[in-house]
Amino acid sequence: MTEKHKVSHPSLGPINDSMLTRESWKIFQIMAEFVEGFERLAKIRPSVSIFGSARTPEDHPYYKLTEEIARELSDAGFSVVTGGGPGIMEAGNKGAYSGKSPSIGLNIELPFEQSGNAYQDISLSFRHFFSRKVMFVKYASAYVVMPGGFGTLDELCEILTLVQTKKTRHIPIILVHRPFWEGILTWFEDVLVNEKMISPDDIKLLQIIDNPNQIAEAIFNHYEKHGFEPSAEEKEVMLDL
Repeated sequence: MTEKHKVSHPSLGPINDSMLTRESWKIFQIMAEFVEGFERLAKIRPSVSIFGSARTPEDHPYYKLTEEIARELSDAGFSVVTGGGPGIMEAGNKGAYSGKSPSIGLNIELPFEQSGNAYQDISLSFRHFFSRKVMFVKYASAYVVMPGGFGTLDELCEILTLVQTKKTRHIPIILVHRPFWEGILTWFEDVLVNEKMISPDDIKLLQIIDNPNQIAEAIFNHYEKHGFEPSAEEKEVMLDL
């Protein structure tokens, strides 16, 4: 490596006490987000977390489909949890809000895109993505993943990793709208499995269902074998989320 390409390390200088204090006090802000989330969401079980694009307009078929799915789940007895924003999130909250079970929004403060929708029985606000992510997983009986972008993929990979590594219990992970998801599932099988980056059984963590009635049915079928309430062992594992 030439001198030209070496990274220099200038002295950082004295620690800024004011910045250090601010960083330390952040810990209490993070704790407050967890405490409020745990206290307000502990009684919403069973619940289903719904994910999808914030950019989907109200007249789009994905919006209508999400609203229908959320209404079906709500009437079946599931609280519905979304990111609380516009697009698919709004559709999920809207469908649940008109149903029999609570509609919950886990809102995140962003410089653009995110603004809370009006269809939330319980509304929480987060500054930190990681504390918000814990809330999505901790009380979820299932994940329903609608078409979406990076944020949706992030949440999908998060739950897949947690279930794969047994850091949380095995819950149904349902992708909706086969034409949207088929390409990535094919890539998982043709590349990730063949390259031995994941095992063939990992693909079985996912299922694609397009019919709203069948989504609720698939969740109930899963819990006929496992029970909605986590076992003592699962509760212990989930304490370390």
